[in-house]
Formats: sequence, structure tokens, C-alpha cells
Amino acid sequence: MFTRFQTLVFGLKVLKRSYTTYDHVQKILRSLPLVWRPKVTAIEEAQNLKNMSLEVLISNLRSHEMVLNADSAA
Repeated sequence: MFTRFQTLVFGLKVLKRSYTTYDHVQKILRSLPLVWRPKVTAIEEAQNLKNMSLEVLISNLRSHEMVLNADSAA
């Protein structure tokens, strides 16, 4: 997901359309399925999204994905 997102962002930069990191973080969080809603809410409440890097967000989401996968496998 992150690689695809970065490709789209690069394409927008080529077209001279740039967005802030905050816009990117918001877009990723809004694109997640409903099962992720509790995690999205926790991230929004615990972190200052304006200062969050994409790397931190993706790392956080990957960790949660591993938990979700482990829960569904059990």
C-alpha cells in the first residue's frame, strides 16, 4: 500500500501538485477499512498528526496489521 501511495505522490509532484505530509497522513488514515477505525482513532488522539512522518505512521500501521493477522490466524 505504501509503495503505491508513494508512486501516486511522486506522480503528483511531477505535475507540480504538492501536498503536505499532514495531507498524506490524513489520506492514508481515511482510506483504511472500518476494521481499522479503532486504531485510526487511537492514532489521531495519541499523536499530533501535523508532526507525524509517513514512516512513523506506516510503521505503526504495519505493527497493528501483524496483530490483526495473528488474531485472525488463532
